[in-house]
Amino acid sequence: MRLVGDNVEVGVYPLNKALSMAQELELDLVEISPKASPPVCKILEYKKFLYEQKKRDKALKAKSTKIIVKEIRFGPNTDEHDYEFKKKHAEKFLNEGAKLKAFVFFKGRSIVFKEKGQILLLRLAQDLEEIGKVEQMPILEGKKMIMFIAPKKK
Repeated sequence: MRLVGDNVEVGVYPLNKALSMAQELELDLVEISPKASPPVCKILEYKKFLYEQKKRDKALKAKSTKIIVKEIRFGPNTDEHDYEFKKKHAEKFLNEGAKLKAFVFFKGRSIVFKEKGQILLLRLAQDLEEIGKVEQMPILEGKKMIMFIAPKKK
């Protein structure tokens, strides 16, 4: 097996020789790449290796961004005041960096007002175009007409 490490001369050694070298240093023989030919091993302190690996994984996880989706619900006959109120909430969500899922919910016979719902969502997209961009145009899915808006990068 190929032996690598800080405190070992790099080279190819038989298994029993590598194990004896690890015991002399009072460290562990850890297989790094088993599929290589010959397999690659490293002499190190295994607990310390696991600790550093967890620390590295935690740092990567902290750097990753979590996408938050906020929803705003309209009816096809939403009043002007209600529209403005919900638009302010949408602006706040986009400024915080969350994606916005705006949808018009059709109840009962109100499904005949599909055009009104689409006009309402497109108006919202137009009002929010300075702080957000439309990811998905309004699409009718069952009793809902859905549109997604993502915040613009600053």
